[in-house]
Amino acid sequence: MTTPQDLLFVTLDVPADRPVEQGDLSLALAAAELLDLLAAQVVTLRDDRIVPVSEHLTGDRLLDGAGAALIRTEPYESAEDWLWRRGDGLSAAYRDALEHAEPSGSGLRRLFRRADRSVDRMDSDARRHAAGRWAGHEPLLAGLAAALGIEDTGHEGAAESVKDDRVAVVLASLGEALTELEAVRQRRRIEEDAFDNVWRAP
Repeated sequence: MTTPQDLLFVTLDVPADRPVEQGDLSLALAAAELLDLLAAQVVTLRDDRIVPVSEHLTGDRLLDGAGAALIRTEPYESAEDWLWRRGDGLSAAYRDALEHAEPSGSGLRRLFRRADRSVDRMDSDARRHAAGRWAGHEPLLAGLAAALGIEDTGHEGAAESVKDDRVAVVLASLGEALTELEAVRQRRRIEEDAFDNVWRAP
């Protein structure tokens, strides 16, 4: 089980203040991959630069794909640049992988497609693992989820309890990327509204 997989289940199972946009989720999944690569000592951070230190395989196809996609020449890549590059379409890739890994992929597809969260949840070791981390207020998962607007009273302060400066850099980079993405959305909405007003004017 990986942090990106656990985060995906949290987004499915835990109510959020607002619907989680797929672009936001993709950025958060890329951040989760980076945290797992740090934990596996495949990479380290030099300030905010991602420095590969090993070609160790984790055994997870998507996470190993993330490791293979690392830039291995100086000046290396910043954490935020990684989120944008790796995050492109990443939520769809994780959904597809999860559908094929689950015992009943069709049931999971219905869950992804429906906004009604009362739909029966599929039970699995992967889902239970994610639920266990969430119930245990695991700081990494709580920090990633909080960035997406998914919080629980029991998780207050969990993200702030992270003592690894590298994790703090990744979470800060995720926050900056999400803020930038929302600013892009707002600009597009303003432009679309202005365009509509031009056509509606007498």
